[in-house]
Amino acid sequence: MSINSLSALSPETWPFDGRMLPQPVYLVGGSVRDALLKRKREYLDLDFIILEQAVSIARNIAKEYQAGFVVLDAERKIARVVFKGTTVDFAEIEGDSLEEDLWRRDFTINAIAYNPFTDELIDLFNALKDLQEGIIRMVKSANLKEDPLRLLRAYRQAAQLGFIISPETETTIREFAPLLTQVAVERVQTELGYLLSHPQGMIWIEKAWKNGLLSDYFPTAQDNLEIGKKVEIVVEQLEKNWSNLKVELATGVRETVKTSLLAIAKLAILVNPHPQKAEVELMRLKYSNAEIRSTISVIKGLAKLSEVEIPQMSVREQYFFFQEIGKNFPALAVVAVAKGISLEEINCLIERYINPDDPVAHPIALLNGNDLITALKLAKSPIVGQLLKEILIARAEEKIFTKAEAIKLAENLIQVRNKDSLIDN
Repeated sequence: MSINSLSALSPETWPFDGRMLPQPVYLVGGSVRDALLKRKREYLDLDFIILEQAVSIARNIAKEYQAGFVVLDAERKIARVVFKGTTVDFAEIEGDSLEEDLWRRDFTINAIAYNPFTDELIDLFNALKDLQEGIIRMVKSANLKEDPLRLLRAYRQAAQLGFIISPETETTIREFAPLLTQVAVERVQTELGYLLSHPQGMIWIEKAWKNGLLSDYFPTAQDNLEIGKKVEIVVEQLEKNWSNLKVELATGVRETVKTSLLAIAKLAILVNPHPQKAEVELMRLKYSNAEIRSTISVIKGLAKLSEVEIPQMSVREQYFFFQEIGKNFPALAVVAVAKGISLEEINCLIERYINPDDPVAHPIALLNGNDLITALKLAKSPIVGQLLKEILIARAEEKIFTKAEAIKLAENLIQVRNKDSLIDN
């Protein structure tokens, strides 16, 4: 591991003039760790610690460059400046010295300090050795107890870096695991989100669950942890015939919601299989309505597929199935196969979904309500919506193909309805 790799953090790479910083100043945390590991990051994230006036310095830099500015922690004097492609955090040294500050950090690999102006590297805990050996080791147990979110962060960083957690650190995590419930659930959800989005995340979620960190949030997950680890394997299997699968799974639940469909698939495995109980668990973790709806949709879709012989589903049944599952189908397909439904069984639904012109999975209306009202001189009523639905199903069943045929079908349905009404009277 070469110290020369820290040249990636030289002042020339910053989006502001380094002369605006007082001396001494140190970079710490993930940026130093990743530079030493030669990890390429699309988004630059710098963490500076300064002896004093950190918030004022951050504010001056933001004003000079018309960048975003926010005070993250007024008490601890931490502020953030946001540039395009770069986030820069400034914090005052905790305690009376740099050494005291580093002793308060979570893991050794995040407690290396680097002075970019003098190339001085401060490694109090032999963290370079931990980096070389791929080990996440706590600085001291009290630091994890002080902020219990660090307990879960150990697993997130293990997944992201491909590291292992040292035995003594894991023992401490098991001891302090109950403390995680004292942390704001929004922070827990953020760390969980990183794990759900990572290819190796479910492996570490299983470890975290077994060590008591996540069992309180997902009390029934034990039987499904092995299934969760199959998800990424299933994605690779399905992608052989579903070329766009990974792109679809990476799509957010909504434009304003980052959680991907792949993360939804994994959540659907972790939560209670009963929709109402699953909703309670997701609400506790402060997931949005959109995320909850998607997860519940997958759970209900899986229950439906478990109750029927999929190849024997009628076109009408398939139509309503796709109407209910919508764009969540890729997540459902992955979960279904991971849970034991064979590729041969579900392939008929997959073939429909991946064909954008399939009238069952992706129905396109031959006409609209106004067309029916005008052609058949109907009053506006729920009957119009019912007719449109029957027209879509008839199109899916390939009984009709044109607008004229759709109007004729609607006319016939009205006649049958009126005839039945007369008989009832």
